[in-house]
Amino acid sequence: MSLLDVISLRGRRASSRVLFGPHETNLGYRREISARHVDHYARRAAGGCGVIATEIASVHPSDWPYERAPLAAGCGPGWSEVVRACRPHGSLVLAGLGHSGAQGSTAFSQRALWGPSRVLDVVSREVPQVMEAPEVDALVAGFAAAAALAVGADLDGVEVNAGQHSLLRQFLSGLTNHRRDAFGADRGLLLRSVVAAVRAELGADRVLGLRLCVDELAPWAGITPDSALEVLRTLDVDYVVPVRGSGLTVSATRPDLHTPPGFNRELSAAVRSAVATPVVLQGSVVDPGMASSALADGTCDLVEMTRAQIADPDLVAHVRAGTPERIRPCTLSNQDAARDPRNPLIAAPAPRVGTSGRPNDTSRDTAAAPAPAVPRGDGAAGRPRDVLVVGGGPAGLEAARAAALDGHRVRLVERSPVLGGALRLAAAVYGRARMGVLIPWWERELARLGVEVSLGVEAGLDDLDAAETVVLATGSVPSAPAFASAPSVRVLPAAEFEAEVLAGRPVLPAGAAVVVHDPIGDWTGVGIAEQVAAGGVACSLVTPDAVAGTQLGRTGDLADANARLERAGVRRELFSRLRSVAGGVATIEDVHTGEARGIPGTLVIDCAHRLPEDTLWRARPDLVRVGDCVAPRTVAEAVREGRRAGEVVRGRRRPGNEFGAQAAQPR
Repeated sequence: MSLLDVISLRGRRASSRVLFGPHETNLGYRREISARHVDHYARRAAGGCGVIATEIASVHPSDWPYERAPLAAGCGPGWSEVVRACRPHGSLVLAGLGHSGAQGSTAFSQRALWGPSRVLDVVSREVPQVMEAPEVDALVAGFAAAAALAVGADLDGVEVNAGQHSLLRQFLSGLTNHRRDAFGADRGLLLRSVVAAVRAELGADRVLGLRLCVDELAPWAGITPDSALEVLRTLDVDYVVPVRGSGLTVSATRPDLHTPPGFNRELSAAVRSAVATPVVLQGSVVDPGMASSALADGTCDLVEMTRAQIADPDLVAHVRAGTPERIRPCTLSNQDAARDPRNPLIAAPAPRVGTSGRPNDTSRDTAAAPAPAVPRGDGAAGRPRDVLVVGGGPAGLEAARAAALDGHRVRLVERSPVLGGALRLAAAVYGRARMGVLIPWWERELARLGVEVSLGVEAGLDDLDAAETVVLATGSVPSAPAFASAPSVRVLPAAEFEAEVLAGRPVLPAGAAVVVHDPIGDWTGVGIAEQVAAGGVACSLVTPDAVAGTQLGRTGDLADANARLERAGVRRELFSRLRSVAGGVATIEDVHTGEARGIPGTLVIDCAHRLPEDTLWRARPDLVRVGDCVAPRTVAEAVREGRRAGEVVRGRRRPGNEFGAQAAQPR
């Protein structure tokens, strides 16, 4: 089998064996499928994706897990539009259907959560309402009604969610199902009832897929491969996506870059050897080579490459064209990809299907999702311009790429001898190496597009004056320490520590007591503490928060990160501020009481925010600036701003405050 092979499901042919799985987008209009959804899926269909499962729609109003979570009852028109946009490209379109149950949210519905038993959710700590016969009947009827709507919208079928964030999984698991009725004696009864009801509505010629948790990683009571296979053998489904994880291990289903890609290969192979149902390999598969080998060796029949196609919707098309080196890599960082009830990235309601002025595709993983390509030399681009980009970090690299795509003559200058900026340093930190895969891709793209790259060059005002159009991406500098330190104490800004690690220079003397000062709570402090501990050096991480790396809750790594710190022996000083370091002692202060105490400290690595390097911009505030020279940015934000700067260059976007200052039109 090949990634590019046609596959037939229920007599319906998909153009490739690549699946774009259901994922939260927050692109909805209210709780409907919006025009943005349509563009999002159509772009992946045009790129060669074979099977597209849309964002999971709640089958009953009792489920409202995040603000713009689709509700199946209102999705019919949107589903129809997705089909019309995707089918001409040879893609099968399936509606994702589910109910979050006790893993949902009461914030929007103002109703009690539904669950099989009175078992509190480990995240929200809410105890659900126990479902009695009326609620169970309503749930089954809801799945059936949603399937009927899918048929009416001419979808190719549906994918039922019995995986993560799923009430059906909660019924299957001894962790959450303590019932004494028929649904407790036979935990697979509800899933069989739902599948039978859905199949009856779909008929014999539409696809019924199933996303099924086959291992909750809790063998003392949870779903195990044996118990899951026992249920699966009784179900009339056309494919199964085996996933792992439970409410206790949410990050196991779609983990970040600390988990190696393809982590479910053995699980997928075991399921495929045990059942005749076609199996989809899920589990951070982002490399076409890995996907192809899994198909070739019989691990699976299809491959889910959701994040990989968010990163590059043309992934399959590049494989088909023999240009896999052009595929934008997926970092698996989850910077903008985690389930998030705050509804990020949407400044205003996206228009419902059928309105005019459909907006451009907006992806959750905007660090990787390319803007729609504009043909070279078209009317939007106008005449070719001479463009100078100052700075070779993520924002500058993407700005140069975006401008060059339209045929502008682009020169990028970078004062260091290599490209990558802060991203190259970030990739040197323990567990973060995958962040660096973007840099060689940008280097290849700039070379392909004819961008002139000048390394070791410091741009000055004369360079700015001589250029027709300028984009400033000059990065950042360390902020001054917020704590006192004796002259004998070495204080390393995080980036300086990362640079020394990258250069292979010894940083940590034997017997040192390292204090990692982490007032931010993102991956930086946690990763550096892991790096220090891995070198066998005593380490304390000082944070004002209740838990180390508190912002990692957005990426799904929070629990795992703290477990890694615990195993590494990192001492976590919570609810604490670093006040001073002298004489081998770091003085920390309790954020609540102000009580001071000392901990060992001979060297400090300061993970505080960096400040903009905006010297050139202050001399020329009429110019566009992007990335860290505006404010501290994630890779996602830096790339987004770099792309927008390219859109200003080619006249597709009016310049303005999204770049941190009012910017002049290109001269």
